[in-house]
Amino acid sequence: MTTFDTVRLVAAREIRVKLRDKTFLWSTAIFLLIVVASTVLPGFLGGGASSVATAPGPAATALADAGLDVRTVPDDAAAERLVRDGDVDAAVVAGPRVLAMDDAPSDVVNALSAQPPVELLDPNAVDQTLAFLVPYAFAFVFFITSLTFGLQIAQSVTEEKQTRVVEILVATIPVRALLAGKVIGGAVLAFGQIALITAVGIVGARLGGAPDNVLSLLGPAIGWFIPFFIVGFVMLAALWAAVGALVNRQEDIAGPSMPIQLAMMLPFVAVIALQDNPVAIKLLSYLPVSSPTAMPARLFAGEAAGWEPLLSLAILALTAAAMVFVGARIYEGSLLRTNGRTKMATAWRDREAARLAS
Repeated sequence: MTTFDTVRLVAAREIRVKLRDKTFLWSTAIFLLIVVASTVLPGFLGGGASSVATAPGPAATALADAGLDVRTVPDDAAAERLVRDGDVDAAVVAGPRVLAMDDAPSDVVNALSAQPPVELLDPNAVDQTLAFLVPYAFAFVFFITSLTFGLQIAQSVTEEKQTRVVEILVATIPVRALLAGKVIGGAVLAFGQIALITAVGIVGARLGGAPDNVLSLLGPAIGWFIPFFIVGFVMLAALWAAVGALVNRQEDIAGPSMPIQLAMMLPFVAVIALQDNPVAIKLLSYLPVSSPTAMPARLFAGEAAGWEPLLSLAILALTAAAMVFVGARIYEGSLLRTNGRTKMATAWRDREAARLAS
């Protein structure tokens, strides 16, 4: 077989094994249920009746009769000020006209017999809750998916060492082809899960009544998140495979994997904690360990120029290439060592001797 056929065979085996794993299937189903609940249910269960500011008169009476929370104000200026301050959802002013910030309040419009026009004071504004949740979602999905599938790659490598199956494999398959197959198989599974979650999330957002401006911002952000996720995952997957090759027992993975887990955890926390700091989040969007989550978050907020994700992705790709080289060398230098945990320096320096060790 050619190298390509070998890599494809290993990747297909990794995918088949995982698709038969009930734990993987149940975790995916639970993940999808969480996405559905977080996108669909708020639109149906949350919110309640709108709060409306208006001057005393027939409009106030009609709104109150419709069960809305009415706040009477002395004039139209006061009503508009309450809308801008976020104290009420809408205001009915002279005309009559309905004022709202970013989305037309249908219950207010329907309560008025004249069907007044709606004026959006800031049609491009994004709800503050969504402004927090979307970056959190990007960071959470990348962190959890990379950690879960990365750990599975490491465990698969260690299991093959522990059962000595790897000795049979490397007798017929080049070591780097084996590594490439594992990384590609894990990447395909991770991307498939992300694509499914994304599709369910977009459909759920539409069913839940998300404003059009939110969907228009979310689309490009998700579109960029996918290539960032793929490149970032490949970068981490090669390192996870190297971690699995360094140990002989699965219970020993925690020690050598700690640097990778910290490299994933710190950017996750930083993107969430610093999202209100434009300078910090811009810096994070160019650092390879955090750009897969920080750059899509900036795109959703409309804070990134068109050329910025291209530059950030190029930096990430170069870093990924370097990390794949490092991971491959450590993996190759420690895969056949079965006499205890292998030090990274030993695997790096003496990979030729490591091929002969058992």
